[in-house]
Amino acid sequence: MKFIVFTSPDFIPGEAFYVRQMFEAGLDVLHLRKPGASAGDCARLLDAVPGQWLGRIVVHDHFGLCRDYGLMGVHLNSRHPSPPSSFAPRSVSASCHSLAEVARRKAGLSYVTLSPVFDSISKQGYRSAYTASELERAAASGLIDSRVVALGGVSLQFIPRLRDWGFGGAALLGDVWERAGQPGFDVYLRRLRAALGG
Repeated sequence: MKFIVFTSPDFIPGEAFYVRQMFEAGLDVLHLRKPGASAGDCARLLDAVPGQWLGRIVVHDHFGLCRDYGLMGVHLNSRHPSPPSSFAPRSVSASCHSLAEVARRKAGLSYVTLSPVFDSISKQGYRSAYTASELERAAASGLIDSRVVALGGVSLQFIPRLRDWGFGGAALLGDVWERAGQPGFDVYLRRLRAALGG
């Protein structure tokens, strides 16, 4: 399963250092998601990330950064529903908030995120939108597969369930960023990598 982390919506002190720790622990993809941030602010974070990791970063805004920095790709969302026309990113992914949306959009994209699979850690009151039986049926029908990534409330304890439901990856946000800078952060990242496989 893919190990994906979404950045905190706000810039945090030492963020590039934590990003480097994540990649060194086996992170597959970092989603740079900073709604409202300027292209310049996002570029400053990218400048602080070692160049060897830039090809594993996906941007949610300022798609030109993908071309300028040789990033992995772009992520479509309500702010930016269409891929850039001036260049072709290696990866185009998108946010989905229902199984019907996954069914409609998955085929034309590198992968999609489905959220919220569990109760959100970072957004108060943002509750799981799916029952276990709904996800089991979606997996049995082939709707959830290697190109569907679980997002929302994902933490180490839930990875076995995501594997049972057939998700191709886990995207973490609150669980990881609440631990950044705490003792044992790198150990936790390696435990996530081991649980996801690879």
